Amino acid sequence: MQRGSGILLSISSLAGPYGIGTMGQGARDFVDLLVRSGQTYWQILPISPTGFGDSPYQSFSAFAGNPYLIDFKDLFEDNLLPAEGLDLCAALFEPDSAAVDYAAQFKHKHRILQMAFRSCSACVWDEVQDFAQRHAGWLLDYALFMVLKTAHDLKPYWEWTKELADRDCAALHDAAQHLKEQIDYQIFVQYLFFRQWEALRRYANERGIRIIGDMPIYLAADSADAWANRDMLDKQRRVAGCPPDYFSPTGQLWGNPVYDWKTLKETGYSWWVRRVAHQISLFDYLRVDHFRGFESFYAIPEGADTAQEGQWVRGPGIDFFRQLERELGPLPLIAEDLGYLTPEVSRLLEETGYPGLKVLQFAFDPDGESVYLPHRFSHNCVVYTGTHDNDTTQGWYAKLSDAEKAFLDEYIGGVLPECVHWQLIRLAMGSVADVCIIPMQDVLGLPGEARMNTPQTAQGNWRWRLQEGQFDEKTVQALARLTALFGRRTR
Repeated sequence: MQRGSGILLSISSLAGPYGIGTMGQGARDFVDLLVRSGQTYWQILPISPTGFGDSPYQSFSAFAGNPYLIDFKDLFEDNLLPAEGLDLCAALFEPDSAAVDYAAQFKHKHRILQMAFRSCSACVWDEVQDFAQRHAGWLLDYALFMVLKTAHDLKPYWEWTKELADRDCAALHDAAQHLKEQIDYQIFVQYLFFRQWEALRRYANERGIRIIGDMPIYLAADSADAWANRDMLDKQRRVAGCPPDYFSPTGQLWGNPVYDWKTLKETGYSWWVRRVAHQISLFDYLRVDHFRGFESFYAIPEGADTAQEGQWVRGPGIDFFRQLERELGPLPLIAEDLGYLTPEVSRLLEETGYPGLKVLQFAFDPDGESVYLPHRFSHNCVVYTGTHDNDTTQGWYAKLSDAEKAFLDEYIGGVLPECVHWQLIRLAMGSVADVCIIPMQDVLGLPGEARMNTPQTAQGNWRWRLQEGQFDEKTVQALARLTALFGRRTR
């Protein structure tokens, strides 16, 4: 990755009139602001359908796109939505809502998309069928899963009728015949999503903006992938998480099933090869979540109350990444190597050659030994003030201990509390790290109420939105000057 900088902002956090950010004009306007502020990268969160707790890391599919991110005005202008559908949006969605309205998305989004489906012309349907053929490896299972989930009142697949939960061939064939129209609708929605995604990525790339995607390591327990690929999941029914850490004294209990890496290796990691191939086709670079889980992963007995009962289990290691590269060639991956790190994890990162992450909010322990202090960086890394799991920098600073504040003050030569976010941005920009990524909330200097996610909490996350005009000309120019000063402007 060339030396440069960028902004971390979920597509869902963009401004716009439909209760959530979309891939329409708001996204294109943001790309234009990235260009004017001298940025090279736009890092987003996973774009898969959100599941439990509206989390993009608990998705119904590792391959599908999130229908909530489809833009209605673009559909109308592409003759894919009748005028009455666009008119109905004004009544169904609160314009420019300050937080993502997931309830409105759940209630109303598919009502509008159904109107697009019913008005779909024959020539468009030819394109849909071509799309379905190109994505047949995951799309049919996903469409059938979503239709059956709806038919079973949104219950998880293990609460469906036994024949469907266990994927009995005759039962699946019968369901596919009886529910063909609903399955076709799900396929059509995915066609719309990827049509708009490809257009947005093209718009960004033509203007010199490279998009960094995000791939969760684990599947949601209730997902099309888990339903269709149970052989690759842990036979002891253990679930994922991590031990007590910075975010939680009892650890993090994520609840996702862990993988049976022995079985996966016997297949040449074929499902993972297909997954990574799909993901790298969508983005310029791909952040791999929880990279340390490929060296050793934390497995917790199913039903445990906290993550304290788990144990570390050896993962696939370098063999996994070598197989991916044999199949796919050099990979544009970024390793999210945060958490409990060991010499073995560091060695795996070094063997792969992928850039790891440095987070300044983890740097200022008073003992001065943190690996996240900028004077310990190498070139091959990506530095952040904070990530989507951290508090905003203003919120973080307000909660520091006196000793931590004193160390930070000495390290940067004097803290100015009202603009500590700019001081950390300057520290990140001036480091030797090849890439510097700043959360949008830190560019704006927002308090802790604007944080995106609080780990180990199930509700109230993933809702923050950028307001129209909030990333104003003064801020754009300030960011542009800092970017140029430290040699990160690439145009």
